[in-house]
Amino acid sequence: MFIAPINTDLLLQEANNETLYDNLITQLNKDFNLANEAIDFPKSITPDELKIQLHEKIYRLIQYKFAEYLNLLYIIDVSEEEIKKLDGSDLVILAEQVAFLILRREWQKVWFRNKYK
Repeated sequence: MFIAPINTDLLLQEANNETLYDNLITQLNKDFNLANEAIDFPKSITPDELKIQLHEKIYRLIQYKFAEYLNLLYIIDVSEEEIKKLDGSDLVILAEQVAFLILRREWQKVWFRNKYK
């Protein structure tokens, strides 16, 4: 049964523990490229670096390319309800929360694909 981790650090730790971290990176790269937001996280990226770089990318999208940001959320299939629950008064915090929602959804895809292959 899939139980979503409650924060980014636990999610990335779980991905490492289940040796699915590389798959998570691949899924992120794939979905970002599908959204025409070229990003290429190398397989060698550490979880901390991934967290920082993803946060920065989401922040820039919200700030400068909002339509592309919405398209990315649609392609990744992040819950609209979850996004609406977030407080958008501080963009830095919002970007961090959205980055977690993206990672959580991508992790869910990877986990299910691995579990039911």
